[in-house]
Amino acid sequence: MEGETVIRVGREILFQAFNWESHNLNWWRHLEDLVEYLAEVGFTSLWLPPSSSSLAPQGYLPKDFYRLDSAYGTENELRSLIQVINSKGLRAMADIVINHRVANKQGAGGHYNRYDGSSMPWDETAITADSGGHGNPSTGDVFGGVPNIDHTQEFVRQDIKKWLQWLLQDVGYSDLRFDYAKGYKADFVKEYIMAAGPCFCVGEYWDTCSYVEDGRQLDYNQDSHRQRIVDWIDGTGGLSAAFDFTTKAVLQEALKRGELWRLRDQQGRPPGVVGMWPSRAVTFLENHDTGSTQAHWPFPPEHVVKGYVYILTHPGLPMVFYDHFYEWGDVVRDAICTFVCLCLNR
Repeated sequence: MEGETVIRVGREILFQAFNWESHNLNWWRHLEDLVEYLAEVGFTSLWLPPSSSSLAPQGYLPKDFYRLDSAYGTENELRSLIQVINSKGLRAMADIVINHRVANKQGAGGHYNRYDGSSMPWDETAITADSGGHGNPSTGDVFGGVPNIDHTQEFVRQDIKKWLQWLLQDVGYSDLRFDYAKGYKADFVKEYIMAAGPCFCVGEYWDTCSYVEDGRQLDYNQDSHRQRIVDWIDGTGGLSAAFDFTTKAVLQEALKRGELWRLRDQQGRPPGVVGMWPSRAVTFLENHDTGSTQAHWPFPPEHVVKGYVYILTHPGLPMVFYDHFYEWGDVVRDAICTFVCLCLNR
């Protein structure tokens, strides 16, 4: 599998090519103008926002997976963008939102849990019993307010595999990012990767860190936190990387407080997932949830350049956020470019 080679080499530098407000522009056309420069800088994969039709414009409440006309642009514009990405030697990463799906029809119990007339016309058995369906209980955390997909159903998995194969073989994506990976067992991710054959995958296993002083301060020891992420990676058979939320937590705490001793664990290793399984750890400072206009867990802005110096000079697979690169000015962008070059040549 090509993806096994890519992930074992561990020379990826990812770029998140959107923020929470990107749907307000014709985003696919906007990105097409940026691709050549991003390739010149040295990025290897561009993470695109969810491209299926969605109830919310950001794409994270999908309806019809095969319908690619979205708030970001038309299907033809998306296909054109991906062709340009591929022609410049980059890869396009699809944001895969398969934990939940917005239904279009009411079914049993008066819940919206049917998908009549869609490209995947599922009934109530495709939805977990704990989110308004007639399927089995969820194999992970329940995402509230939306029907959660029951991945234990064979027909559901077969439909998802066919869709992923279509995204890669027909639409032109190469990589996959699994949204809300806590919502279903990693075994299913492994099955989907093996069936679709992407070049590279990363999962969003966003877990809660350990805190002390009644939750006011990050605990020095985050071994249990990163171990849960490593366990998820292991559950995928090592076929997927994961976002290193542990490193984000420790790094921003260390820089904000001037407590650089936090950047070594008790064994002298980096304290995040990168200290345990660097070839599967996607390090990052910010994304569309933690930063942007949502700002759920923002990295201290005065330390952003230092943060990039850290993740671009340490083991792991670093990711650069769109806002930092394009909206924070020349000083930040030039610093990122300088250290991306060093990262490629280390």
